[in-house]
Amino acid sequence: MTWKSRGGIESASHKSFMSKKWTLLLCIGCFCAGMLFSDRMWTVPEVRDISRGAGFEDEKLKLVSEGCDLVMNVEREPAEILGEVSKTHHAIQALDKTISNLEMELAAARATQESIISGSPLSDNLKINGLKGKRKYLMVVGINSAFSSRKRRDSVRATWMPQGDKRNKLEEEKGIVMRFVIGHSATSGGILDRAIEAEDKKHGDFLRLEHVEGYLELSAKTKIFFATAVALWDADFYVKVDDDVHVNIATLGATLARHRPKPRVYIGCMKSGPVLAQKGVRYHEPEYWKFGEEGNKYFRHATGQLYAVSKDLASYISINQHVLHKFANEDVSLGSWFIGLDVEHIDDRRLCCGTPPDCEWKAQAGNVCVASFDWSCSGICRSAERMKEVHRRCGEGESALWSAAF
Repeated sequence: MTWKSRGGIESASHKSFMSKKWTLLLCIGCFCAGMLFSDRMWTVPEVRDISRGAGFEDEKLKLVSEGCDLVMNVEREPAEILGEVSKTHHAIQALDKTISNLEMELAAARATQESIISGSPLSDNLKINGLKGKRKYLMVVGINSAFSSRKRRDSVRATWMPQGDKRNKLEEEKGIVMRFVIGHSATSGGILDRAIEAEDKKHGDFLRLEHVEGYLELSAKTKIFFATAVALWDADFYVKVDDDVHVNIATLGATLARHRPKPRVYIGCMKSGPVLAQKGVRYHEPEYWKFGEEGNKYFRHATGQLYAVSKDLASYISINQHVLHKFANEDVSLGSWFIGLDVEHIDDRRLCCGTPPDCEWKAQAGNVCVASFDWSCSGICRSAERMKEVHRRCGEGESALWSAAF
């Protein structure tokens, strides 16, 4: 073998050795690079996951802790929580009533504006009232009366209706307005009207309506009363009572005051009597067919001896009086005007107690009646003669009125 050929073999062997050496180094480098790459790609997410998991566990522990605290607080202070709920409820009711009053006042203002634009004259009462401005009253009590009821009115004046300076004091200090409500005769300026004018000059306790008196016109009279009273006095409640019913004014005021926060309130002794289709009977309903089959009953409504409505309902009647339908019976008419409205009907049986001994027993038991009358007479039988007796046995006492805080 020549040197040249041997040198070539050695050279080739050396190159093969170097190649293996670099291959090994390259593999080791790739392995290290792979390990480094794997650490960067997997180690960081594991740390994040661990951190996130720890955070999630912390949140769970926090929620559980807060839940425990909440349960402990509920158990520890139930009275405070109920108090807050009650305050919220009253605030919502007050807001609802305020919104309702604003809506009614806006509608009334629009009606007045339309009346002025159309050239319709405003009544003298409205003009005078607008000049004086309004103060706030608790209630306006309209005592429904007729031309022939002078003795009834005198019996009321002698018992539960304050007179003279006391009536003025009642308005100023207690916010209670009381008036006998009567319209005019068919013959304007006749002897009946002159008699009422003379009586009013003596006592000053009448509210005269732009209305022609008549038993079959009681529904129309009711509408006009509410419209006139709302225009003259800004009160929380408007009450209609017959002049043959005994009323404890302080108890009535306290009863109504409890419902002040509520909007659209209709208070009375609620009933649902039969619709009488037969002609000639008392309380005959000419439009009986509107109530369905013969023998049906009326919808729930307050009995006509005494009922009260909140200001927003009285304003609703005033604004819509020209389109409200009149049935034969005024209490049915009033109830029908509220159908379809969001009205709270309050059935209070103290507004329809019987005469003694019923109201007397209840007074002795500490449950003084608001109103007393005989159902058989739709009022106190022979009220002009018996009103003083009923007042003596069932009256709340004059001191109750002047010591009351509404």
